[in-house]
Amino acid sequence: MQATRPCVVSLRWRLEDAQGQLIDELAEPMEFLLGGDDLFAKVEAALEGKEVGFETALALQPDEAFGDYDSNLVCFEARALFPSDVAPGMQFEGLPEGAVTEGMPDAVYTVTEVYPEHVVLDGNHPLAGIGLRMHLKLADVRPATEEEVQAGSVGEPLFMVQTGAPPDEPLH
Repeated sequence: MQATRPCVVSLRWRLEDAQGQLIDELAEPMEFLLGGDDLFAKVEAALEGKEVGFETALALQPDEAFGDYDSNLVCFEARALFPSDVAPGMQFEGLPEGAVTEGMPDAVYTVTEVYPEHVVLDGNHPLAGIGLRMHLKLADVRPATEEEVQAGSVGEPLFMVQTGAPPDEPLH
């Protein structure tokens, strides 16, 4: 079966930064909806019409992956708004109640620094602003179910849910 939208593709990949540093590796195939919200547009374009066994290497610029780094998504909030054990690397859905920074989007915010009086939060994806290399292998293709097509996804978004993995741990 060829990979044609909408269908479910099982992929293995190796994700590296532009210098070849390993970021993530899917050693076992994982399913994604081709034609939904699961994959970057450049990855979808590379897979379209391909058969099981297809392999490729893609270079993804920041705007083709997790976007450019946006310094406007960094803010400072009072330390008193956070749990007493707040630490760099912790993540929060949205800003805490009582936050004074205006105009910030609903996002997952990562604590980057903790000071006695304030906490620095970053709403960028951890891989924002980074050029990536993705080595892909198409392991399987199957028809998408109606539920998958309606949802626009096979499951939870891989990179959105696991945005805070430390650099030495996989993102999945």
